Amino acid sequence: MVSVGDAGRGTRSLRAELALKSIAADLDAPVRMHHALEQVLVFAGAALAVVYAPSGDDDSLLCLVDSAGVPRTLYGLRESYHVSGRSPAACAHRTGRPVWLGPAELAECPEFRFTPSPGVPDFFVAALPVPGGSGGCLLAVSERPGGFGADERECLALITDAVSAPARAGTPVGEELASHAFSLAMDTGRVEVDDGLLEVFGLPRDGFDGKVETLLGRTVPEDLPSLMSVVEVDHLSIGDRELEFRVVQPAGPPRWLRLRGRLLPGGEGRPPRLVGTVEDASGPGTEVSDVTRVQRLAAALATAGTVRDVSQAVVTALRKPLRADRIALAELEGDRLVVTVLDPPAQEAWPELWRQEWRTEWPEAPVRTMPTLAAALREGRAQIWPVGADLEPALAEVGPGGLAVLPLIAGGRTAGACLIGWEAPHDFGPDERTLLTASAGLVGQALMRAHAFDAEHELIGMLQRQLLPRRLPKLPGGVAVARYLPTTAGLELGGDWYDVIPLADNHVALVIGDVQGHNAGAATLMGQMRTALRAYAAEGHTPDVVVSHANRLLMDMETDLFATCCYVDVDMEEGSAWCVRAGHLPPVLLYPDGSTEIAEAEGGPPLGVVAQADFPMTPLRLQPGTLLALTTDGLVESPESDIDTGMAGFARELSASDPADLGLVADALLGNARRSDDIALLLMRYDGMAVRPLRESWTVWRVPEAVRHARRFTRRTLRTWGVSGAGMDTILLVVSELVTNALVHTDGRVRLDLTLVNHRMRVGVFDTSPRAPMKPTSIGWEATGGRGILLVEAMSESWGTVPVSGGKQVWCELVLPD
Repeated sequence: MVSVGDAGRGTRSLRAELALKSIAADLDAPVRMHHALEQVLVFAGAALAVVYAPSGDDDSLLCLVDSAGVPRTLYGLRESYHVSGRSPAACAHRTGRPVWLGPAELAECPEFRFTPSPGVPDFFVAALPVPGGSGGCLLAVSERPGGFGADERECLALITDAVSAPARAGTPVGEELASHAFSLAMDTGRVEVDDGLLEVFGLPRDGFDGKVETLLGRTVPEDLPSLMSVVEVDHLSIGDRELEFRVVQPAGPPRWLRLRGRLLPGGEGRPPRLVGTVEDASGPGTEVSDVTRVQRLAAALATAGTVRDVSQAVVTALRKPLRADRIALAELEGDRLVVTVLDPPAQEAWPELWRQEWRTEWPEAPVRTMPTLAAALREGRAQIWPVGADLEPALAEVGPGGLAVLPLIAGGRTAGACLIGWEAPHDFGPDERTLLTASAGLVGQALMRAHAFDAEHELIGMLQRQLLPRRLPKLPGGVAVARYLPTTAGLELGGDWYDVIPLADNHVALVIGDVQGHNAGAATLMGQMRTALRAYAAEGHTPDVVVSHANRLLMDMETDLFATCCYVDVDMEEGSAWCVRAGHLPPVLLYPDGSTEIAEAEGGPPLGVVAQADFPMTPLRLQPGTLLALTTDGLVESPESDIDTGMAGFARELSASDPADLGLVADALLGNARRSDDIALLLMRYDGMAVRPLRESWTVWRVPEAVRHARRFTRRTLRTWGVSGAGMDTILLVVSELVTNALVHTDGRVRLDLTLVNHRMRVGVFDTSPRAPMKPTSIGWEATGGRGILLVEAMSESWGTVPVSGGKQVWCELVLPD
């Protein structure tokens, strides 16, 4: 009810008074002042309202404190005026009386320096002194014909009283900071804060140096650009600003904070200041606006690497804020929606069609069965159907109380769709529709990036798997396992590799290496080096020769990359090994008594660095039950510790493991891996061979009776091994034919090798010719030769030829009677 005293007052003044009372309870003085200035625009019809106050550093200056409306530069208003000058602001402040100026008065006072921008019509200026405190004035500009009438002047007087002596411009907040408040000097970066603000940043008072960079250092990197736009003076303008950002916590996910601030302009020789508050924005009672929701969704999508991550971010950002009962996100592949996330995930919560299409973990819904959805995807804009809409059952059951379909558009094509459904009748307000539209654009772009990420990741994983062994061979007298973990820092191909190479005479070569870099070139070179080492090892070279050949090959490839390598040749019969290192980590041995040792293996330079490099061999002794471990630096090196410390820790973890199950040992060693680099791990447990082969060799001299000497050596060896009877005669015939063939058709050294294991006799003849013997296709009755290989094939179970270092070996195997 309007009182009698109010009866004679204008309606506009009453409304202005009520509006001012509604903001009077606001304890934040800067916010209260700005809201009061906004009332000047509403009730006085002004285009601009400005408050000037005496400078805290110089009482002879009136400096701009706050403004609302169009930019002041349109009317030529400055940031400060001399108190003794003839400007409207100075006159009102000095005399304590209002000043009303029209276009004619302004034209006669050139010292005011009012130089409006082109196109600005004639305007009127009102300057009213602010009562109480340190003074100052409220200055308003109007472009209305006639300027400020009686009602407008009455409203201006009311608003001037509400402004009520603003704080002196430029006065630092100092000890009078409100809760969670700050005051930032824009020229030096020094900031004054209270204990509440330091608490939300997670900083102690004694550990804060007063620099804004210290606070920015706690910010999540993705949020720094938007935050810097607030604290950098070049990006600021007078007025309010609000922003949400995240800070890193010692444990748990980042914490959301909300910054509210205002820029206070500086005067002559005085820098501007940014003042405001920073409060926790992640609490359950915190008010979250739609703009904030979009901002948080954008922040989550910026770090979402996979399609699954994008889907989860959408569910987190939209389902609870919208109070939705169902939300689904799907990729569009051809005419099918490949659903990546359903929330809730239970099948019973979704329509029958979706349950029928539940083929794997997530369903694939055909678009052709939902023509309404197909039409929405073709149009490419968000569609909203309220309760009772005529929809096909597959969609109606998703949202009986309301359904929103968001086509996810990116790069001019539809990447997928997001379906949001409500059970109870839902009212779609304009703000909510704007939120859904803005979210759809962000999600579409993120989904395209994530799809490309997943495709590239799958391609890289497939290529990486093709470059590494599919499975490790079975070893005589031992077990080997290997693990490879790609880095999680990006999608680049790694250069780490491992290999287990079975060699002749029950030898096994264990290889592990790392090519410099993480790209396609490093991966390609890794595959070439692995193939080269395997080929050199199969030729029968000693470990130092194998590594030297690989080094020479890499030098000849004219690449800028280098590689490290550790090569261990293990004799599974004797339990001995030779180790060669080329700039790589040494092996670690776990002995049966539980002790560990980092092998003191002398090493050479990395491969591809020095052409004529020496790669010395270091002997290793393996007792039955010994575990040999090889790894790359990704497992033992980190920014916090060097390789020596990492190797010591690796040895300690190895000593605490049970080598009975190498798979569990490998998984335990990789359990706490940092994944900042590729990791390759190769483990081999030496158990010893239950049955050791019997071996003897004989160098065949090129003399007329060479074959007879070879037969006599074979007969004597077989008698020692307990072989007699028909089995001995067969072996002697095979030895005669193979030795004769080598002596007749080759030059150089010839060696006879005999091996017996489990009633299987292997006869091998080495010569220096690389040519393999040819089996004749036909032999005439009158031919005097060419039947030797046919006899060997007929009398042995298998035969063949293998290249070895310096030549070849022709071999055959025979099964002896018990």
